[in-house]
Amino acid sequence: MPATSTLVNKIKVQLKLSISRLRMVQQKDTALAKQQRRSMAQLLEQGKEESARIRVENIIRSDMNTELLEILELYCELLLARAGLLEAKECDPGLEEALKSIVHAAPKIEGVKELTMVRQLVAEKYGKEFTLQAMENSDGKVAERVTSRLKVEPPSRELVDAYLSTIAEAYSIDWPRGTKARREAEAAGDEDDADDDEDDDSPSGGQKVKAFEQPLSNEELSRATPPRDMTPKSPVSVMPPSPSTDNMRPKVNMPGPLDLKPSQKMVDANKAKAVNSGKKNSGSGPGGKIPDVDELSKRFAQLKR
Repeated sequence: MPATSTLVNKIKVQLKLSISRLRMVQQKDTALAKQQRRSMAQLLEQGKEESARIRVENIIRSDMNTELLEILELYCELLLARAGLLEAKECDPGLEEALKSIVHAAPKIEGVKELTMVRQLVAEKYGKEFTLQAMENSDGKVAERVTSRLKVEPPSRELVDAYLSTIAEAYSIDWPRGTKARREAEAAGDEDDADDDEDDDSPSGGQKVKAFEQPLSNEELSRATPPRDMTPKSPVSVMPPSPSTDNMRPKVNMPGPLDLKPSQKMVDANKAKAVNSGKKNSGSGPGGKIPDVDELSKRFAQLKR
């Protein structure tokens, strides 16, 4: 059991490395295919159709190889997701297609040596018979989409024409002659149809103008709200305070005309002042009323007795 676990761990490591390598090769092939398509467009523009037909086969083969790499990448991800099934002694039916497809395609893939390592580890785990079945596809377990992309045969004429037409359309090249004008006419027709559909959904401009030109009835005029800018605007504008938690209903108190009537406190103060001034005028003071001469003489007479 420990030996099996060690072998499975090695397979998992090589599967992860294979996924990274397959993605790098796909990016490289995609960038190269873009350059080749640009070269095909120049050949078609120069009228070198036969040369373009021969060279476009390389683009077709490159695209098929890129699709094969994508399929193998998916199989590697599937095996990683079901790595627990690799612990069994016999190959699980759910992994048989992915394992045999990788073993079958690994020797024919260039630039991905990690797949070769996966193939060797799988052969070590499941035996020589399993590997021979996968190499020869004697039991038909290898995916048909893998075998079809590994075939070495020239592409059909229909496929070549389809590739050239797609490249010419992408780079706005008139190939075959008159095709560009037909494409432009079809595009213009599609735009006209779209405009007609929009016109059907909404009324025409003339109908809108007529609707605006119709006079309004007296009832509609009475319901109409006059615009705000008809009345003269005040030069002073006050921004109302915004509501807050302290003042939920803010209100602006505008200052009114001045009230010149004295308050009750001022009236009471004036009355007290008048009383005090009256007392002073009457001669009363802290010692009482000032005595006259007769009263003083009577007081001296009493003191002598």
